Amino acid sequence: MKDQHLLILEPYWGGSHSQFLGGLQQHIGAHCQVMSLPARNWKMRMQLSAPWALNCLRKLSVAQRWFDTVLCSTFVDVAVLRGLLTTLEGWNPTTRFCTYFHENQFAYPGQFGQDPTPLTGKSPFTINSAKKRANTFSQGLNRQFAAINYTSALVSDRLAFNSLYNRQTFLDGCNQYLRKAGDMGVQYTAKEIEEKSRILPPGLDFSLIDQASTSCEHTRPVIVWNHRWEHDKNPEEFFAALCELKKQGLDFRLIVLGQSFTREPLCFKEARTVLADRILHFGYAPSRKAYADLLQKGTIVVSTARHEFFGIAVLEAVRAGCRPLLPDRLAYPELFEGQYLYGENGLFEGLRRLLRNSSRLDTEELMKITEKYSWQVISRDFTAWLFGA
Repeated sequence: MKDQHLLILEPYWGGSHSQFLGGLQQHIGAHCQVMSLPARNWKMRMQLSAPWALNCLRKLSVAQRWFDTVLCSTFVDVAVLRGLLTTLEGWNPTTRFCTYFHENQFAYPGQFGQDPTPLTGKSPFTINSAKKRANTFSQGLNRQFAAINYTSALVSDRLAFNSLYNRQTFLDGCNQYLRKAGDMGVQYTAKEIEEKSRILPPGLDFSLIDQASTSCEHTRPVIVWNHRWEHDKNPEEFFAALCELKKQGLDFRLIVLGQSFTREPLCFKEARTVLADRILHFGYAPSRKAYADLLQKGTIVVSTARHEFFGIAVLEAVRAGCRPLLPDRLAYPELFEGQYLYGENGLFEGLRRLLRNSSRLDTEELMKITEKYSWQVISRDFTAWLFGA
């Protein structure tokens, strides 16, 4: 594919988006031109990504403006962009537009109004209170941004979603949205979107994890939590369960990883104090290598997420040998068999069972779960999606 020219537009370059695009460029073998912005101010990125991209393209010579395919994330307003590009000198009128959905705004949960009750103090934080608070996420539709996702899907030539859960929640959201304008007769567009979409999990690079040190003897169970430090990952329930496990005298150690932000949930500060004698690491890893080494020390990886369209962090921990304990919801049932999932109110019992009789995954188990998502396996599918007939 060396003769294929790909324009990558990512106005939110960070996290799983940047990780995915870095791997993509290494494995599809096309000429890639990347235009990106740092991962911040997501609402403004979505609203103004089209004129930003046009301005970037104007800075290229006319000869450099010819691309076979444009790859957009859902932070790009593709409908506006395609309209603007009709005026750009040298633009290829047959350029194919592909949009990759890491997430969709129809299914994105809201935020808590305020920090929940802390782990300590006059109002003790319990597992049940964590559940109650987690279920208070706003499910209201922010139609402006959901509509950008919808019109982007409508005008894109090809669509890919990282999971069936992502695709189905998006299509359900589109149908709900369009029913509100029933007299306009536009319901048919949801079917058109469905017909040009497919499921295409992101490729993952496991090389650093495979090379990481495995010298740890794992004499004590080590619980890993490696998600963003935000409310949609539901850390309150996770730390409440650990506090109860400690109270009951169960032995474990703790590694907390993941990206933190200026306004992080209060429970992280509280957990650092309450669980201080159990902590092996608490904070963002200084490098990918350090991250991989820490994963290799783990025994169990846990998710309590209320929002997860795929689950890269969990797969990385599983590749390192951590046994997953995950909620039976969102995208997890697509990736993991039932033995690794817990039902409603099942986190504490699942953790207690694993702590009493836990073992790391053997090589055969972890490869069966993860290898299908490696770039070496999945790159052909992306090449066909981006450039195939």
